[in-house]
Amino acid sequence: MAAYTVHSTAIVDDGAQIGADTRVWHWVHICSQARIGARCSFGQNVFVGNDVIIGDNVKVQNNVSIYDAVTLEDDVFCGPSMVFTNVNNPRSHVSRKNEYRRTVVKRGATIGANATVVCGHTVGEYAFIGAGAVVTRDVLPYALMVGTPAKRIGWMCQCGERLADSIGEHDCDACGQRYDIGGNHCTPL
Repeated sequence: MAAYTVHSTAIVDDGAQIGADTRVWHWVHICSQARIGARCSFGQNVFVGNDVIIGDNVKVQNNVSIYDAVTLEDDVFCGPSMVFTNVNNPRSHVSRKNEYRRTVVKRGATIGANATVVCGHTVGEYAFIGAGAVVTRDVLPYALMVGTPAKRIGWMCQCGERLADSIGEHDCDACGQRYDIGGNHCTPL
C-alpha cells in the first residue's frame, strides 16, 4: 500500500489521518483532526476542517471548503467551487460553533459545480445535485436535483445516467442496472 501524496504548497496539519494513495494538490489545507480515506483526490485550493470525515475514493475538485460537521461517504464527487455550510444563521459578531448542524453526503452522490448544500441535511446514496443547485432539505437516494431551491426532476443510475421518470421497473440504458421507480423512491433491483 502506497503512502499518500502531498504537493509542496499544501498544508497538512499534524494529526490529520489520510489514507493510502490519496492525492493532495496545490494550496490545500487539511486540519489536524480530519479523517480521510484511501484513494481520494483534493484539487487546488481545497480546505478540510477538523470535524470532517471523508470516506474512500472521494473526489473534491478545486475551490471547495469542507467545514466542520460534514461527512462524505465513499465514492462522493464534489464539483468545482461547490459549497458546504455549517451554521444556519451566521453572524460575524456572534459565535455559533456550538450550533453546527451535521451534513452527510451518502455513498456515490455527486454534487455539481457551484452547488450549495445548506447544513443539517443528508444527500442520499447516488443522488445527483446539478450545477448551481441549492439544497435546502434532505435529498432522496438516486434523486436528480436542480434549481434554487433544489427540486427533484428525475432519478439517476449508479453509473451516472438519467433513468426513466415513469413509475414501474426500468433498466438503465447505459449499464443495464434495473430499478423500481415510484413517486418517492428509486430502488435498485
